[in-house]
Amino acid sequence: MVMQEVFEKLQSLQEVLSKKFEVQNDIAEIPKVLATKTELLNRMKKTFVDKSQEHRTKTQFVDELRKKSIEAEAAREKFEGQMDQIQTQREYEALDKEIKDSGEREQDLRRDLQKEEQLLGEMKVGLEKEEAMIHKQEEEVAKEQAKIKEALHDREKQLKSLEKKEKAITPGLDEEILFKFERIIRSKLGLGIVPIDHGVCNGCHMILTVQFVNEVRRGEGIMFCPYCSRILFYQDESEGELEMEEAAEEAQEEAEEGEDDEEAEESDEV
Repeated sequence: MVMQEVFEKLQSLQEVLSKKFEVQNDIAEIPKVLATKTELLNRMKKTFVDKSQEHRTKTQFVDELRKKSIEAEAAREKFEGQMDQIQTQREYEALDKEIKDSGEREQDLRRDLQKEEQLLGEMKVGLEKEEAMIHKQEEEVAKEQAKIKEALHDREKQLKSLEKKEKAITPGLDEEILFKFERIIRSKLGLGIVPIDHGVCNGCHMILTVQFVNEVRRGEGIMFCPYCSRILFYQDESEGELEMEEAAEEAQEEAEEGEDDEEAEESDEV
């Protein structure tokens, strides 16, 4: 296979591989959106479970307070009912103290009960809101799952089509070159083969030596850019530009020969 055919194949393959790697990246990245939403849903559920336990504990505490409040009220009423049975001042004072103490205890318990019932009500409202948010998040996750399933199905179809095109292009290409080429495309934003334009690599835009450019132009083998490692091919320019490059190369060679002659003369004189 002549080098021109190789370059044409590599250019066609570059387009296919760039799209293939893009699709593969989509297949890897698309599910991450769902993973984020699922993680959020799981955190919401855990928080809801913890707060539900707190609500149950608070409910038990309120029930105990209510029971104690009822008992305190019953004790006060019992002491008040005994007032008709007292016979001495001392008994009166003792019973009156019991009535006052039980009454104060009853009032304290009622205040605590009212406060805790209010907190319990607020907790219940908060739980209801969080439960509604969880249901909404579950719906979003379900919708996202359906979208992702469809998107992945489309990407898989694209991938199979691209792999089929890849297999049609690669026969005849050196396996080692293919391996390097794929790595270059992955790491160089989809560009694995680029032309030389006016002595400059069109990938990294670094200036190349005239000698190196001429080696690429001769097309005797695969040449890699010494700066960015992309495969290079020569892009035809006008004859005038080619002549200028050749003249520059000859001038450089003559200058090097002149320097060698001067060095030789100096050594003869010595």
